[in-house]
Amino acid sequence: MDNIKSYNVARKYEKRSLLILVNMVAGLSIFFFGYDQGVMGGVNGNRNYANIMGFGYFDEATGIVAIQKPLLQGGIIAVYYLPGTLFGAFLGGWFGDRYGRIKTIAVASVWAVVGATLQCSAQNAKWMFCARTLNGIGTGILNAITPVWATETASHTSRGQFVSIEFTLNIFGVVAAYWIEYGTSFYGQVDSSFIWRFPIAFQIVPLIFLFFVVWAMPESPRWLVKVGREEEARFILGRLRGEGDGQAEAEFQDIRNIVELERKTSSQNSYLAMFFGWNSGKLHTGRRVQLVVWLQILQEWIGIAGITIYGPTIFTIAGVSAKDRLWISGLNDITYMFATLICVFTLDRIGRRWTLYWGSVGQGICMFCAGGLARATINAKARGGDYSGVGGGAIFFVFLFTAIFGATWLTVPWLYPAETFPLEVRARGNAWGVVGWSIGNGWTVLLLPTIFAALNEKTLYLFGAVNAATIVIVWALYPETNQRTLEEMDLVFASDSIWNWDAERNFKILKEQNPELVQAAQRGNSVVDPESGLKSGRQGSLVPRNMSLEAKDYDAEKLEEVKD
Repeated sequence: MDNIKSYNVARKYEKRSLLILVNMVAGLSIFFFGYDQGVMGGVNGNRNYANIMGFGYFDEATGIVAIQKPLLQGGIIAVYYLPGTLFGAFLGGWFGDRYGRIKTIAVASVWAVVGATLQCSAQNAKWMFCARTLNGIGTGILNAITPVWATETASHTSRGQFVSIEFTLNIFGVVAAYWIEYGTSFYGQVDSSFIWRFPIAFQIVPLIFLFFVVWAMPESPRWLVKVGREEEARFILGRLRGEGDGQAEAEFQDIRNIVELERKTSSQNSYLAMFFGWNSGKLHTGRRVQLVVWLQILQEWIGIAGITIYGPTIFTIAGVSAKDRLWISGLNDITYMFATLICVFTLDRIGRRWTLYWGSVGQGICMFCAGGLARATINAKARGGDYSGVGGGAIFFVFLFTAIFGATWLTVPWLYPAETFPLEVRARGNAWGVVGWSIGNGWTVLLLPTIFAALNEKTLYLFGAVNAATIVIVWALYPETNQRTLEEMDLVFASDSIWNWDAERNFKILKEQNPELVQAAQRGNSVVDPESGLKSGRQGSLVPRNMSLEAKDYDAEKLEEVKD
């Protein structure tokens, strides 16, 4: 208890108040992530920046920057992801599992401040390459650890809502970056470097605040149990859940039992061992790594990166002027932000899988419609006919796609990795999700300009097809995490089969075999089970007995009942 400082908010606040404070600080971290991503969109179109970096010049006739060296421009953006966030994710996962979630967030904040300082003072492309890489490392560290800290402190009944709110702040960061850049664009000297340096420098403000405030936050109780600081963990869980109904004690026992089982089941801890699943036993860590990496890659290839790149082109095709494109793009970002609130209210009700399902259906329709209407607009303009109707329709489907993505696929690929990995390697597991995101972004930044140049609006049909494919992929391979404790996920992934239906059947068996691992989920105040639709009124804490993730010795007659 002496390790919990007097200024720690857990000493003063509890339950909902404490969770709100944790959520606000985690949201501040995610806000920086959104702002840092969004700010480069406007910077790339600045005449002074293009001239200093040497990739283009400002065309007075068109009113936009003409790109002479697209590879240089794309490279400056891409190094943020590869190697920046990719290396940062690995570093953050390792540091977070070893030294804790709070210290990792603090270190990442300082690192990102250094990167942002170098970015806003860059004098040439080489300088910016270095600065973008360093900033990407800081962002990668934060992205690897913040969702883990958030999910490990939240209750399993509202974990999705908890993280969804943070990603509303993430898009608020994108919106803030856009409108700050829009404001600086009216600066008196149109070729002044202030127009792009100030928006980049502004991100230092939330980072400094994050560094100081995070030290007053409670450490993850799950990480504390893992490193043997059980008294602190029990205290923090009591403050997060309340002491009255035994929920905190049940959750504490689940965590302690799963730590014991994980150490008995698996000896893997390196990134390489995790990737190949070496020595992971029934934890099947390698399968989890593949699922989270590809979920993040799919997030980029369902179309959001394409809309980001091709959306302004659709606006131009529809006859929108260069000046009007600025506020239309800003309005699209605002719509995007408010759409994320849908996920706040639905994610814990319909689950992760159904959220992805309806997102894929809606996004796929938007991609096909936007592509078809963009082609119809081009054809109408070529004939000299009226194209305002079809052009407006194309713009509508760009807006609709962005809104549906914000309500569905934006949050789940970030939440899923933080929910699925064993406690022993959870930060490193979440880091693999950031690796997938880095790879997906790196691919799209480098490849999509070339693909769009070759296929034009037909590229949107490709995204529509990917959306259709994701429905089958999620249905077959991705188990549900909604309304399940983090400890239960080891039981979900204990099946030797990769198929979701086998994992669910095996999970039901293991729950009955290992009641000491699912006490928190079976408390009387729990919501209904996502599979059976039943509540359990179990009270008290069970003493661990012969815990196992092996279901093969289970009673054959009972197995048949579970299958039925």
